[in-house]
Parts: sequence; C-alpha cells; structure tokens
Amino acid sequence: MGKNRASVRAVGVGISVVLLVAGAAACSSDDKKDTAKAGAAATAQAGAPSAAPTTKGPEAFTAAGYRGLKPGMAKDAGLATGALETAPVSLLDGCTDFVYKGGPAPDQARMAAEAATEARYKDLNAKADAATGKAPAPAGTLPPNASAKGAADAAAGSAAAAQDSAATAKLIADATQSMVDQMVARETKEKAYLATGRVSFAATGLRELVAPAEARTAEGIGAGSTLEALQQAYGAKGLQLAKSGKYEMPVDGQQVWKWEFTVDGGKVVGMAVADRDSKCV
Repeated sequence: MGKNRASVRAVGVGISVVLLVAGAAACSSDDKKDTAKAGAAATAQAGAPSAAPTTKGPEAFTAAGYRGLKPGMAKDAGLATGALETAPVSLLDGCTDFVYKGGPAPDQARMAAEAATEARYKDLNAKADAATGKAPAPAGTLPPNASAKGAADAAAGSAAAAQDSAATAKLIADATQSMVDQMVARETKEKAYLATGRVSFAATGLRELVAPAEARTAEGIGAGSTLEALQQAYGAKGLQLAKSGKYEMPVDGQQVWKWEFTVDGGKVVGMAVADRDSKCV
C-alpha cells in the first residue's frame, strides 16, 4: 500500500514538472512575439524603409535647358550628354540639327533637296549681285547733228543694254525665287520635327531648342494646350503674336533669346527657345 502511494506521488510530481516546463516555454514564446510586435511598431513609427519613396515628375522644358542641353552649349558638349542621336537630320543654312534620342532617322531625300535648294540660292544670288554691279549705264540721247554711223552705234549699244538689262532682270527674279525656295525648305524642316523636337547648333553653339510633343513648361503649357491657356500663362510676361505667325515672348535675362509657340487651330502644336540673331556660319 505504501509503495502504491509513493508511485502515485512520483507520477504527480512528474506531471507537475512537465506542466511547469510547458508553461515556461509558452511564456517565452509569447514574450518573443510581444517583443517582435513592439519592434515592428517602433520601426513603423520611426519611418520604416518599406515606405514608398517619392518620385519626381517629368522634367519641365525651360529656357535654361532641357535633358542636359543648354543654350549656347557647344555641339560636341551637346552630343556628349547622350540626349541626342549622333547623325544630323539637317545641314540647312550651315546649321547642324539633331533629334533627341529615339527620334526619327535622317531623311536623306529631304536633306538632298535642302542641299540642292541652298546651292541654287547661293549661286543665283551671287550672279545677280555681280550682274547688278556690272549693268551698263543707259544710252544717252543722240545729238541733232549725229551721223548715220553714230546713230547705228547708239542703236547697237541700246540693244545690247536692253539685252543685258533683261538678263539681269531674269537673274534677279530667279534669285528672288531661290530665296523663297530656301524659306520653304526651312518651313518644311521645321514641320518635319515639330512633334519629335530637335536641337540646332551654330558655330557659336546651341541656337535653337525645339521641344518634343510630350514636353511641358513649368506652367504646364505644351502641345495640345489651348491658345487661351497660353495667353493666360504668359500674357503678362510679354507674349505677342509676331510677324512670323508665332507667339513670342522674351526670355528673362537673355536679351537675344525668345520663346516661340506655334499655334494652329487654336491649339499649341510646337514650342521652342531660340536665338535667331545667331548665324549658323
């Protein structure tokens, strides 16, 4: 009977030990969970790395520059930015034009037509200038006692003068037409890259920065903006309709640089920052 009681007592002690160990393990597990929760809460309050980072909006098209390209920048420096395709898309007027990275490939047919138009323009104007400087003076009136030979010589001189004048007049007319053709070539080039944008370099550096269609100014103006929005944004800053048919306004702090906005159908279809006084060659 005593042995049985001892056995029961031993079993009871064993169960108590097991329960104590299990309880301690449970408490330890709960403590770890509470500590982890407290650590997570503290991290969240302190600004956890998991918070979504803020991102900048699209780059604004400004008179100070765009995509690393700045007014007056040398051509080599502009190409070194990596913002431009390296093959020129126009050499008209002696300037070198490039498109932004990913823009259209050079149109070889249009470039050849530009070169032919420009060569004709230069040739005809040089000839017209030379002819104008060498044109003979008008024949004088014959004296009353002039001989038949004198009259014949005078008539021959008048005929030659008339022929020279006609040839000179034709040269001047052709030179004028070539000037018109040159202007048309410029407009054709401008329209070709109105949506994609382009950059034009003169010998003195970057002289024209044309925005691609997706670009917007700091005031939110860009392709598709209404004329009313354009005037509201810049009317107080000197925006005016120029003889060129574009809306222009001066660039702050830059005497020769201007903003240019091309408007068609009551909406902006192109914009640029340009120095028109800078010669290409």
